[in-house]
Amino acid sequence: MIGAILLTAAIVVFLVIFDWNWFRGPLGRFASARLNREVVITGDLRVHPWSFTPKAEALGVRIAQPDWAAKADPKGSPAATPPSKDYMAKVDRIAVQIKLLPLLKGDVILPLLAVDRPDVRLLRESSGRANWTFGDPNAPRKPLKLPAIQHFVINDGQLRYADQQRDIFFLGTVNSNEHASSDGRGRFVLEGKGQLNRSPFTALVTGGPLLNISPNRPYPFDAKVDAGTTRVTAKGDITKPFNLGLFETQLSVSGTDLNRLYALTGLTLPNTPPYKISGHLSRRGERFDFKKLNGRIGDSDVSGDLFVLMGKARPYLEADLQSRRLDFDDLGSLVGAAPATGRGETASAGQKVEAVQRDATQRLLPDATLQVDRVKAMDAKVKYRALAVNAPNLPLKKVRLDLTLDKGVLTMDPIAFTFSRGDLAGKVKLDANPNVPRTDLDLRLTNAKLEDFITIKSDGEPAIEGGVMARAKLTGYGNSVHRAASTANGQVTLVSPRGQIRQAFAELLGVNASKGLILLLSKDNKQTSVRCAVADFSVKDGIMTSNRIVADTGVVLARGKGTIDLQNERLDLKIDGDSKKPRLVRLFIPITIRGPFMSPKVGLETGGAVAQGGLAAALGTLVSPLAAILPFVTGGEAKDADCTALVAEARSDGAPVKVTQTTPAKAKK
Repeated sequence: MIGAILLTAAIVVFLVIFDWNWFRGPLGRFASARLNREVVITGDLRVHPWSFTPKAEALGVRIAQPDWAAKADPKGSPAATPPSKDYMAKVDRIAVQIKLLPLLKGDVILPLLAVDRPDVRLLRESSGRANWTFGDPNAPRKPLKLPAIQHFVINDGQLRYADQQRDIFFLGTVNSNEHASSDGRGRFVLEGKGQLNRSPFTALVTGGPLLNISPNRPYPFDAKVDAGTTRVTAKGDITKPFNLGLFETQLSVSGTDLNRLYALTGLTLPNTPPYKISGHLSRRGERFDFKKLNGRIGDSDVSGDLFVLMGKARPYLEADLQSRRLDFDDLGSLVGAAPATGRGETASAGQKVEAVQRDATQRLLPDATLQVDRVKAMDAKVKYRALAVNAPNLPLKKVRLDLTLDKGVLTMDPIAFTFSRGDLAGKVKLDANPNVPRTDLDLRLTNAKLEDFITIKSDGEPAIEGGVMARAKLTGYGNSVHRAASTANGQVTLVSPRGQIRQAFAELLGVNASKGLILLLSKDNKQTSVRCAVADFSVKDGIMTSNRIVADTGVVLARGKGTIDLQNERLDLKIDGDSKKPRLVRLFIPITIRGPFMSPKVGLETGGAVAQGGLAAALGTLVSPLAAILPFVTGGEAKDADCTALVAEARSDGAPVKVTQTTPAKAKK
């Protein structure tokens, strides 16, 4: 008995005189081993154990940077400022309190977690290595999960976040505490503000009072984030309080360009006009579901569902989206072109400046630089359908796109445009892995009508009618549409297998002074047949050079030649013709089409009249390449084209049209 009394007395005396600072060293070494970097407590360690809610305080806590952080190599971007070489975090005071009784049934409840004047320096280098990753860097990352906290206080927090991989830099302050509310119950408020990539940033998260928080009841919250021109609002519940891996919220996002969400989400989204979308966002571990998405992008509506999988080497996004009505110019932003900026059009201030610059430079092909690192930063599978299209200058009715992004290779297969008559469909593949990105394009136009694209009319009737089909198969290198086009190699071919053309226009293919001009001036609408027309170009280093430009009409055989310069965006084409019928005046003056894509000039080459050549030889320039050209364009449908009949007839008769007039001596030389 005396021994027990003495032991109890000794324990009491020990606890009275015990200095908890004796544990600073062992506790620091334990934390250092767990975090793989030095952790020290430079101030007092205070413990108040005699309670059902024991409390501990640590003053002057410092966590060092990992060894590699001091060698991080800035690259001159907003996120490239070197990190502090001395510490990852330092805190003046950390206080934590825990309830003992709930522990008996496995619930961890903290009546208090207070952090005074924390200064945190977060860094992720370009390779993806991050200083907030403790332990095995290759181990799967889990969402932040904290116990239920009934009083969560951050006083005068300083946060610096430099992400060299995503080119993000944030510098600001963070505070949290309970605030009084009108109903007398109070509310929790977490505030952050500063600069994100040199643009103003504010974040405000509010929630119900924390005092009666329970691990088994959802916790309601509201959030608002303003980052430059991007605004995010959310209202929802955290399924299990402070377990950020489980929540549901109604989310609304708006801004000038979806691409700017990269800094907040890490997702590579396309460039767009101003947008506003909303939907139901839920998180289950590493999966985020955004359902019943609805809103507008530019002047186009959009709806559908998507989900994102995080926690992998690259985020994965899968989406099924559609527009009831697509405004066609909104698609231009996807390849770096500014949307239309006229009256009633939606565009940001920056996009309006881009449009002015485009008009000033007379450039048609956009030269916006592809963000190669972002293309390689995620994977995706997206299905998009536009059920109707607003395209004033095109007979476009529907758009269909299936897109995949896998390890830096973006494939659109199919990319399809449905016209009122005809379809343009094919495949586009962009490989962002080489030092210079490569683009492969293969598109076919089938079952289309010339009069839908060439809208010249006389007395309400189309000047040209008939079928048209085409194919472009190109490979180019560069990190913009313009640069890829400037280096393109391949073939572009257009064929009109049958149709009708106003005879005046047919005559003017050779500018027959005796008849064509007179018919045109008199608005004669007499039609003549288009037996076959072909424009075939070889493309090398961005220069389209004509192999054949020929058109066989009822009255004129027209031939052309020239180049189309994709780098400088200029046309240089010449067309002349041979009459199939006797003419009193045989003056044929070539037509020229020259100048920039945006404003070409049609003129006459007045350096001298062109003598009529032998029609049999001239027609040979049309029929000889058709057997090779038609399969390239039509994909096996050449048997349906009048051009094929022309080939067969030419082989048997020498020429489909007999010469009705002796060829001038000059042309026989």
